[in-house]
Parts: sequence; structure tokens; C-alpha cells
Amino acid sequence: MHLTKPHYLMLGGSVLLATVLGLAATKWPRRADPMTLPELTAIHVTLDQAVASNQNRPGDHFDATVSEPVVIDGKTVISQGAHAEGLVVDARESGRLRGRARLQLALQSVVVNGQNYDIRTTSSPRIGGDHKKRNLAWIGGGAGGGALIGAVAAGGKGALIGGPVGAAAGTTVALMTGKKDIKLRPETPLTFKLAEPVTINLKG
Repeated sequence: MHLTKPHYLMLGGSVLLATVLGLAATKWPRRADPMTLPELTAIHVTLDQAVASNQNRPGDHFDATVSEPVVIDGKTVISQGAHAEGLVVDARESGRLRGRARLQLALQSVVVNGQNYDIRTTSSPRIGGDHKKRNLAWIGGGAGGGALIGAVAAGGKGALIGGPVGAAAGTTVALMTGKKDIKLRPETPLTFKLAEPVTINLKG
């Protein structure tokens, strides 16, 4: 088939255009597709390390892994397995006879497609157990046991002496064993909710 000069020009132009478009596609990646996660979007993670009310302080950082994908309009915005970093907002050690432990955490950032995004989240504080009933049981039990031993040993007068001694012993046991700190082990599941929207760029 014999091609005229215009046909040669058209064919050459098509090849040149295809080459330019191919180079452009290689040099410039496809445009990112931004997706906004609304306020109160839940982010489920598991801890990569232990966190405890008697070992951590406010301002400490911790690492976590996203345990469930975050999906909006059928698109996965944050993939399962994404790395997240959190902050210890509040940490109070348990007292021995009074003062409940307290631990509150928040997520600070999450990595998507190699890019780090700052986020703000909310979470309810964890409050340690109450000491009152337990202390009363130890102190009251110690007093009763002391009174019983005193009564057997020396009658009524011994009971009066044994009671306070037993109560003191019960108080000592409560002091020694009364701490109720909050301890979260690695792989503990936690859920945080966004305090404000965040826009994340997805691959186009």
C-alpha cells in the first residue's frame, strides 16, 4: 500500500502523540483522590505495646495498628494494618487505700500510602476499681479474726485487745495489696472516634 505524504505525516503525528502521552503518564502519576472522614468516624486499633496507669505519664507516646479498615462510600480510606501513633492524655497511679487509677489515651496520627496524617480523636477514660469495699473486708475481717483469737486466748478482755490488733493487721494487708492500676497489654483492642474531620488523599 502506497502512502501519500499527508498520510505519512498523520501516522508520524499519531506515534509522536502516543509517545508523549506515555512519557507524561510515567513522569506524572495520576491525581490523588481526596476523601474526608467525618467527625465521629470510628478507628479501631490494637496496641503494639503495653500501657499502664502506674508506668506511663501524660505526654507519653504509644504505637498501635489499625485492626479494621475505615471505609467511606465503598472506598477504603485507612487500610487494616496501617500504623498509628497515640498519646497518653491522662495517667494516674492507683493509691493503696484510696484514689482510683485513671488512664486516657488518644490517637495522634495515622499513616496512609506512606504519608503521615495528623488526627484528633476522643476516647472515654478508664477508671480503676474502688478500694472501699475491699478495704472494709480486709480491715473488718482482720478485726473479727483478732477478736476471735483474743477471746479464745483470754476471754472477753482478750477480745477487746484482739479486735484493734486484728484491724491493724487487716489494714496492713490492704495497704500491701490494695493497688488497682489499669494495665493494657500489647494487642489490646481500642476504639477511638474522630473529634474533627480529616481529609486523606487516596491513590488515583
